[in-house]
Amino acid sequence: MGEWLSWVLVDRADEIEILLRLCVAAIAGMAVGLNRDIHNKPIGMRTLGLVALGSATVILSGSVYEGLHFGQDAVSRVVQGILTGLGFLGAGAIIKARDGTEVQGLTTASTVWIAAALGVTAGLGAWFITIAGTVMTLFVLTFGKPLENWLTTLFTGRTKTVQDED
Repeated sequence: MGEWLSWVLVDRADEIEILLRLCVAAIAGMAVGLNRDIHNKPIGMRTLGLVALGSATVILSGSVYEGLHFGQDAVSRVVQGILTGLGFLGAGAIIKARDGTEVQGLTTASTVWIAAALGVTAGLGAWFITIAGTVMTLFVLTFGKPLENWLTTLFTGRTKTVQDED
C-alpha cells in the first residue's frame, strides 16, 4: 500500500496537479454558466465549463515538457490566442435588433470571455485569482443589475422601465 501511495503522490505529482487545475477550471466555468442557465440565457453551464476547461487545457499543453513551469513569452502568446479565438464565440452571442436600436447578449458574451480567463488562471495554478475571479464574476452577475437599477434611480431620479434582457 505504501509503495502504491508513494507512486501516486510522488511519481505522479505533476499529473495530479494537471488534473486538479483542469477540474478547477471546469468548475469555475460551470459556476458562471449555472448563473446564466438560471437566468435562461443562451450560453450556460456546459458551454462555459467547456470554455474554461479548454483554456486550461491549452495553457497546460504548453507546459507538459517543462514540468508545469511557464515561460512568460509562451504564456502571453497562448493567452492572446485564446482570448482572440473566444472573441468569435462571444460575438455569436450578441444579437442586434433589426431596426438597429437594441443590442442584446453583451453580458453573455462577456461570460464567455471571463470563463476563458478563469480557465487560464486555473491552468496556470493561480488559485487565488481563479477563486476570487469566480466569486467576483458571480457577484457581478447576481447583484450587478439590481445595483445598476438602484444607482440609476439614485443619481438620475428616474426608474428604468425596460429590464435589460441580458
